[in-house]
Formats: sequence, C-alpha cells, structure tokens
Amino acid sequence: MAGGYVKGGIEESDAFCRNLARVTRYMVLSIDYRLAPEHRFPAALDDAVAATIWAGAHAVDLGGAPDPVVLCGESAGGNLAAVTCLRLRSDPRVAIRYQVLLQPVVDFTLSFPSIAMPSTECLVPREDLAWYYRTYRGDQCDPRDPRVSPIYAQDLSRLPPALIIAAEYDTLRDEAQAYAERLKTAGIATRYICAGGMVHGFLQMRGIVPDAQIATEEIARALS
Repeated sequence: MAGGYVKGGIEESDAFCRNLARVTRYMVLSIDYRLAPEHRFPAALDDAVAATIWAGAHAVDLGGAPDPVVLCGESAGGNLAAVTCLRLRSDPRVAIRYQVLLQPVVDFTLSFPSIAMPSTECLVPREDLAWYYRTYRGDQCDPRDPRVSPIYAQDLSRLPPALIIAAEYDTLRDEAQAYAERLKTAGIATRYICAGGMVHGFLQMRGIVPDAQIATEEIARALS
C-alpha cells in the first residue's frame, strides 16, 4: 500500500488490488497498517510482518492454495514488502515465493540522483519524501538502518525472486534500479522495468494511462 506511511488505506488501493487479482488469478489480500505520526516506526513494519505470517498460515481457510505467498507493495508499501522479505527469509512460519516492488522506497537517506528531480517533473518531490520519512521514522532509527532502508542491508542473499517496477519521472527511480542491481549481485533472480514517461503512482491510474495495465500484466507474467 502506498501513502508515505502517514496516509492512504485499503479503500484507495481497492481498484488496483481487484484488477491485480483478476489479471494474475491470485487471491489478493489488501493489508492495512498503522499510520504515523500516531504510530511511528516500527509499527507499520510490525503490521506487515504479522500480516504476512498470518496470510501464510490461513491461506487455505480463505480459499487459497497452501503455497508460498507473494508480497507486493507500492511506494511505502514496496518498502514494507522488501523489508518484510528480509525479516522473514529464515522464518519457518511462512515461505515467500516472490516479491513485487512497485516504485519502492528503499533509501531513507535521500541520496540517489533522481531524488533531486525538480518538482515540475515529478509528483513526489524531495521535500515531501523527507517529511514522510521524518514523520514515520522519528528518532527511532538511523536512516541507513536496513529496517527502513533495505538497500543498506549487508546481506541480500536467500531472498525471493523480485520484480521491480519504476517510473521515468519518479524521484524514487534511481534507488529502485540500484536495489535491483544489488539483488542481482546477491544472486537473486530480479527483473527491473522502468516505465518511460510515467510518474509516481502510475499503476493506480488504470483507465487513464495504458502503462498501468501493461505493468499489471507484467506482474502476472512474472508470477506465472
């Protein structure tokens, strides 16, 4: 789920999740999480981890198959999906088959070149990202802590295969590509796609831009 850790909810993601279920033929669980500033780090991460374990244990009860789960998240949700994969890679309670990271946040230090993209060229400029991260993180951890910045994790081995989708006009573009490269270096089968001409959140714009549906179909192909 997107929303910079401070806003949004399952209602805003409902149309995307329904279409994702239709295209992939997977059962999709849309997970809510506690929002900052009322609930700062690590509340959202704890919720994501707990929900993943619960989903793995109750998939059959919900009408799904007793198979490993797939984690998918966009923006802040992409961050939570990536970090949850790190947290649970050796956990016997759940098996994660694949991670789908859509325009993910992976670097709270705001240090990659695309972060400096002018506000006239993007939907989420650096100042907004800095506020979101500061509101979520507070003084609870260093911005290079892998629990908020998975790109700084020393060991990315033994993670599930990944599909990472970025957008050309997105401040998060370069860190998404860098994370894809780090995963590949660690031996993780990873596919990286950058949608030309698109902005942050374009996957939620089905019916407005064709690339939203194209990206969703790419997810289906990755999971087939």
